[in-house]
Amino acid sequence: MSRHSRWLVFIVILSAFCIWVATPPESKGVDAAACAAADEAARANLKCTENLEFDSDGDGLPEFALHITQSLGLDLVGGLRVLLQADIAADSFSAEDLGETANNVSRRVNALGLTEATVQVQGRDRILVELPGVSDPQQAIATIQQTALLEFVDFGGLSAQTYDLVGSEIVTSEQVEMRRNANVPEGEEDPLAARRAHPVTGLPFRTVMTGAGLQAASAVLAPPQGTGSAEWMINFEIKEEFQSVFGGFTAERIGQPMAIVLDGEVLSAPVIQAQLSSGGVISGQFTEDDANTLALQLRSGALPIPLRIESTQEVGATLGQESVRLSVQAGVIGVLVVLAFMLIYYRLPGLAADLALVVFIFLNIAVFKLLPVTLTLPAITGFLISIGTAVDGNILIFERIKEELRAGLPLEAALKAGFDRAWTSIRDSNLSTIIICGILFMFGQTPGASIVAGFAVTLAIGLLLNLFTAVIVTRTFLYMLVGLFRSRIENNRALLGA
Repeated sequence: MSRHSRWLVFIVILSAFCIWVATPPESKGVDAAACAAADEAARANLKCTENLEFDSDGDGLPEFALHITQSLGLDLVGGLRVLLQADIAADSFSAEDLGETANNVSRRVNALGLTEATVQVQGRDRILVELPGVSDPQQAIATIQQTALLEFVDFGGLSAQTYDLVGSEIVTSEQVEMRRNANVPEGEEDPLAARRAHPVTGLPFRTVMTGAGLQAASAVLAPPQGTGSAEWMINFEIKEEFQSVFGGFTAERIGQPMAIVLDGEVLSAPVIQAQLSSGGVISGQFTEDDANTLALQLRSGALPIPLRIESTQEVGATLGQESVRLSVQAGVIGVLVVLAFMLIYYRLPGLAADLALVVFIFLNIAVFKLLPVTLTLPAITGFLISIGTAVDGNILIFERIKEELRAGLPLEAALKAGFDRAWTSIRDSNLSTIIICGILFMFGQTPGASIVAGFAVTLAIGLLLNLFTAVIVTRTFLYMLVGLFRSRIENNRALLGA
């Protein structure tokens, strides 16, 4: 088997897999009359697409063969818009504090799986969050807003009373300090007054370290002990600069309890068994969801500024289903025009380019679903531009082949020279644009600029795949077609567009 034959087998298998991923399976048989007769609310639940394919996840697109849903952005699928207001006086924090709070909110949102979320600062004391396709708005809001003040508190001398305090709210030295710095107006009720102080001294419990000292946190399912059942816990690691303080405290308090407190509530009060310098475990009869949520909040860090919900608004798709349908139609028409142009102008090489372009399109769509990539209007624009670059690469190759044929080279030599000499131009032009995509992606990591990152990602993916399809796939198809029609080509070079 020749080298081109082996490549052809690989391309066919790869194309079949991509088509399997990217195209809808057999229609599930949704009744057209039922869809037409349903009112607006019922239609929202039934989720019929125009070609009567079943859409179980409600994103406006039919389910695909691998049941991998395509993530869509706020402008295509709608979602939730949340305006957060700083819960302390605006003159008590800096613009840098507000920016860091926005960054922490953004990390929490992305860790929830809400990709392409927009988080941006508004004014001196507000943060706007846009969440596309949220499935549980209340959970998302609670996770964003949660301050997650984790404290490791000294419970020394309370061995007999430790278990009475688990689950109760206590007042700590860190909470008192935060309350003092919050510039609370006179006459406002102090929420710390209702919390339990140290039963012996009557003073706030001493905070040894806050969650700011954590390096990492992850939820784990601990194996059952004895006859008990498995229990969810949070493993944590401590930052190097806090290890001496925490390690020194635990070394002095071996055999004494230490409380783990989240937002004033005592989660657990384990007895210190050994010096803990680099990390440990947080336990507290967590469910899996509770453990994952707490670990997420701890990884994201406590918000430098406490936030309250100023307003929430559920938003529909900006473009709407009709606009999405028309946009898809326009894209299909554009691709068909390009395919027709390549076939008419370049004949046999144009046919090879058309086949390679179809492989390129399905390969991109499959990659978008498998990564996954969240599709917004800018992201779709990046994909369409990459289609143009794929065609441009083929044009460079074919024009070079025509020049070599006019210079008198035989067919095989002209084909080889065309691909070899066009490769450097294709490589350099694509790589230079990929560098620009990398810069756009870096800027897109700042709050409010995620749609720029989406554009950069889809364009970069298309450019990388184009290096494969414009050269390897087009070369394989063209050589196979030349082998099939060699006698006709020798008698009629017009078949090569020459």
